[in-house]
Amino acid sequence: MLFKKKSPPLSGACTHIIAGLGNPDKKYENTRHNAGFIAVDAIAEKCGVSIDRLKYKSYCATAEIGGHKVLLMKPQTYMNNSGQALVEAMNFYKIPPENCVIIFDDISLDVGKMRIRRKGSDGGQKGMRSIIYLSGSDAFPRIKIGTGAKPEGWELANWVLSRFSDSERKLIDEASLKAMEAAELIISGNIDKAMNQFN
Repeated sequence: MLFKKKSPPLSGACTHIIAGLGNPDKKYENTRHNAGFIAVDAIAEKCGVSIDRLKYKSYCATAEIGGHKVLLMKPQTYMNNSGQALVEAMNFYKIPPENCVIIFDDISLDVGKMRIRRKGSDGGQKGMRSIIYLSGSDAFPRIKIGTGAKPEGWELANWVLSRFSDSERKLIDEASLKAMEAAELIISGNIDKAMNQFN
């Protein structure tokens, strides 16, 4: 692993972004829709940084990952407006979509399963829809973390905002560790390897 916990900070501007999608506010902690937040928090912990700087409508931190200076982001715009935060940061650093890794929940995957895509449509995920719409591009590498299919009788909005059970959270935490490895591979230019290893 190339995550470095204690090394001199890289000079210069950030060249990549890892954004985990979710909703702010305490009431949304540990909910399915916040799987992206959970994963990015795990990445930050591994890198020895705290995502506590408020900028670009997000909580942010900079970290060295795979020899690159990376901006870690948790947009505070609420899920459906995630693009507002991401595009602001992209414009500031002049970072192209190909250098932005987006991590978010996917109810079409079993809890804790992971799927990596090089680019593509939003797949019904409204955070990605906002990002694609406001950036004008669908060329974002993405890491989707499974949060389980909606049970019969549940409204979709209620399901994605429901909390993980203890056993489910354990699976999500394990997926977050894999997401760290996948993100490092993607940032290092090895997305095919990441897809082969984790899909």
